[in-house]
Amino acid sequence: MIKASHSLKGLLLLEFFLSLRPVYLSPSLCVLYLCLVSLSFFFSLTVHTHKPHFVALHCQEVGGKNYEESMTHVDSFIKELLSSDAMKEYSRARVYLDENYKSQEHFTALGCCYFIHESLKNIHQFDFKAKKFKKVVGKEIYSDTLESTPMVEKEKFPQDYFPECKWSRKGFIRTRWALGDCAFDLVNIHLFHDASNLVAWENSPSVYSGTRQKALGYVLDRITDQRYDKVPYFLFGDFNFRLDSKQVIESLCSTATMQTVRAADTNEVDKLIFRESDNDRKVVLQLEKKLFNYIDQDVFRENNGTLLLEFDKELSVFKERLHELEISFPPSYPYSEDCSQGKQYMNTRCPAWCDRILLSTSARELVLKPETEEKSIIYDNIGPNVCMGDHKPVFLSFRLTAGAGKPNANKHKCCVVQ
Repeated sequence: MIKASHSLKGLLLLEFFLSLRPVYLSPSLCVLYLCLVSLSFFFSLTVHTHKPHFVALHCQEVGGKNYEESMTHVDSFIKELLSSDAMKEYSRARVYLDENYKSQEHFTALGCCYFIHESLKNIHQFDFKAKKFKKVVGKEIYSDTLESTPMVEKEKFPQDYFPECKWSRKGFIRTRWALGDCAFDLVNIHLFHDASNLVAWENSPSVYSGTRQKALGYVLDRITDQRYDKVPYFLFGDFNFRLDSKQVIESLCSTATMQTVRAADTNEVDKLIFRESDNDRKVVLQLEKKLFNYIDQDVFRENNGTLLLEFDKELSVFKERLHELEISFPPSYPYSEDCSQGKQYMNTRCPAWCDRILLSTSARELVLKPETEEKSIIYDNIGPNVCMGDHKPVFLSFRLTAGAGKPNANKHKCCVVQ
């Protein structure tokens, strides 16, 4: 048994955008199969590389847009993970899949998968109804109606949060865990997207940024209210954070002139065309509702796009409540869904870091290490050169110091590994 002063070998938090949408090849299931193979392979590779004792996998858009056709493939994907060689030493698992797409009132299309290594003892999960922890034994899968499952707290955002979308699937799922004396929440979240590039360009910050701010604030208030004890929390999923459209376009097109094209029937702005002042007035950027066609995609890939991080501002509103490790990977969205173009962005949206792993102040204290300890924290993306869908998964791997997050917890045995 490791002593209380040692640390848990590793926790691995992964965010997967599991949108199973067949595109670009015929028959359509061909791409679906290839994407599932990529996801399964790189998930297994990441687990094998970091060898964590606890793996948390959060997925959004489970089943994609074609729910009826794709849900069976989601189930197959999960069963494949559970039975794979990479997971054979993970003797316990909990899987929560919101697959009940017929329930417009509750459907979030979120999926949460948790895998516990056989060497990790003394792990419990919180029952939100009974308000107590229960020991985790065996492997269990829950789907369809998660509303009746007391081990998760699931909510869908009210419709008036995003009235432009007549049937939004955005919401969150929370689970709570205890590794010995270390209790923490894991929250899977999916926030609202930018419905129109043209609308996002109008103001700085955009109206969509305000909508996401409202929804994220709601989640933070909800998971820290008085119903349950407050514990450190990790939020990871698709936040749909975007670069400040107006500012980034003004920077990318600083020497260009803008042409406005209006629809003949409504006189509404249909497209914006930015042209160089000289050089035969070459088009630098063409902007439409669902088109962001910039002349040079390399700007989003060079040095992992870090020069554009100054326009990534949506998290700053919550700087007193949420923290993030340094981003050292390119924007996670929108990648091409063509399996031969794993590094190429689609010309639909301005590339942005939509997929994130965020920490509460107390969770950050769990993760960060004294300077004398081994540097074992990794925050990165998965499959950088391979098609993984339009979102590139991200992960956070770290060691959890025994007893961290609880006053004087180092006096007790925590996170016992045998």
